[in-house]
Amino acid sequence: MIARLRGRIAGRAGQGLVFDVNGVGYLVSATPSVQRLGDGDVTIEIHTVVREDALALYGFATAEERELFELLLGVSGVGPKVALAIVSGSTPTELRRAIARDDVKRFQAIPGIGLKTAQRVVLELKEKLASVVDTTEASEDLVARDALVGLGWSLLDADRALADVDPALSVEEQVRAVLRKVA
Repeated sequence: MIARLRGRIAGRAGQGLVFDVNGVGYLVSATPSVQRLGDGDVTIEIHTVVREDALALYGFATAEERELFELLLGVSGVGPKVALAIVSGSTPTELRRAIARDDVKRFQAIPGIGLKTAQRVVLELKEKLASVVDTTEASEDLVARDALVGLGWSLLDADRALADVDPALSVEEQVRAVLRKVA
């Protein structure tokens, strides 16, 4: 199995990118973080899927992204394309926090994921992943996020903005801090 490639990004092809390794071009479906690595020699983590009719490579900027992708593949009803969409939408830390907080809405916001799949992801992975946040911090984060969503923010933008704010602040102070940064 191919687990890692070192080379350069040679171009884009369809929904993937061509990764040149010593003159051999590998077609890799990759997360946006891989696509931002640059023009020089880079190393990407690979997950190889072998089927009767195809060999597919999925690329990740970090081993943590790949590990989360592989955990997602173990969830009933989640295939490589859906797992890649989930990993592509957020950092591994953000996804782990969403799972620890039972944040089904976060996963539903990803195109192609419905309520049942989102619930399965949270339910099946919660036990496998160590808790990243305690429950009081999680509930305050969700209230602050919901307040920002009520103001017209998307779930992902609200979560990203709150990631830079001190979680020890009250909900009102967290929202104010985010709004001050934007103004």
